[in-house]
Amino acid sequence: MEMVEDVVIVGAGIAGLATALALKRVGVESFLVLERAEELRTTGSALTLFPNAWLALQSLGISHKLTSIYGPLQKGYATNIDSGVIQEIYYSSMKGGPGVEPRAVHRKALLNALAEELPHNSIRFCSKLTAIETQTHEGSSISVIHMEDGTVIKAKVLIGCDGVHSVVGRWLGLGEVVDSGRSAVRGLSVHPQGHGQQEIHQFLTSGVRAGFVPLDDKQVYWFLVRLCPKGTKLETDPKEIQREILEKHAKNFPQSFKDIVEHSDLSTLSWAQLMFRYPWHVMFGNLNKQNVTVAGDAMHPMTPDLGQGGCSALEDAVVLGRHIGTSFIQNGGVIVPKEIPKVLSNYVAERRWRVSSLIIGSYMSGWVQQGSSVVIKFLRDVLFYRFAGRIAGRVLNYDCGKLPSIHEYNEELKKIK
Repeated sequence: MEMVEDVVIVGAGIAGLATALALKRVGVESFLVLERAEELRTTGSALTLFPNAWLALQSLGISHKLTSIYGPLQKGYATNIDSGVIQEIYYSSMKGGPGVEPRAVHRKALLNALAEELPHNSIRFCSKLTAIETQTHEGSSISVIHMEDGTVIKAKVLIGCDGVHSVVGRWLGLGEVVDSGRSAVRGLSVHPQGHGQQEIHQFLTSGVRAGFVPLDDKQVYWFLVRLCPKGTKLETDPKEIQREILEKHAKNFPQSFKDIVEHSDLSTLSWAQLMFRYPWHVMFGNLNKQNVTVAGDAMHPMTPDLGQGGCSALEDAVVLGRHIGTSFIQNGGVIVPKEIPKVLSNYVAERRWRVSSLIIGSYMSGWVQQGSSVVIKFLRDVLFYRFAGRIAGRVLNYDCGKLPSIHEYNEELKKIK
């Protein structure tokens, strides 16, 4: 079977669904999202969205669906387990106005909010990509995508949103992701009678950082990140993960954290190595070629220490939608293949340095918070949390812009005439 689409997006994660929605908002109707899983992927349990993410969600037109459910985060505490010192962290410097305050949300809720806005059958599940090739048609490049079931799809634009081990990224020649030397356990804690927690709490000791974030009155998202040399075997059984955290890695932590772990919904627990892409591979690598590009983790996997994985993916979607949409609208509602290489180059030029800085910032943040040397402890305990809010505020209040409107474009044309 052969299919023809204007745009094919590989991967139905945050980046893929948000990019599809951005295309819909600018008027592109012929697009298809390919997802190898049988349903939307919800690994990760929850994530914190900062002002830059909420500004992107406003541009996509769905922020209200989540802000009506999840309340803003006001402040948090960082406790040094070894010294007992507790530092307060205020999020006032990260607030960009009503509706764009930092909030923790269920990953599944975010994915559903995006997917619900897409046309029926625009997501094709159980679709595994096996090969990519390009053909020249009337002087322009067309991507030919071969699927495991024998389907062949031809597309004017191919966007890889297929995660850290991206097939599309590998086709572009991007350097492979590397192991950060740390691993993370994540999960959701459920308290039918209420948990009574109001603020974010972090706990730090040599080589370990953990914490929890209230999602609502009855659920809490928690995590534990530890130093973990490459090749270390990680437990996969949820019950054993929970036991190892309580009896080994968090045995000296406050009871409040242990209570959260003990109330975990075991089906949400996961333990994985933290991977990232060297920033110079993003700065100088091939992030686009002809009519192919990447977004989200396929472009810039990073450690979670700034909470920017999902946030930057939403930025990517809006910026990519803006560049494709502008060309689409200016050409009378048609994607012109010969313009796509320049369109994607402009997108990459706008994103390359922004996401490289986030990779570096995330890595450095994790290094400071989990290091054990005297210098690192000084940086963490005396300087980092005192100034973290101010520094992060400049990064996390970033506005990726608005999507173009055909109506506004026509009004501008009238003014010119």
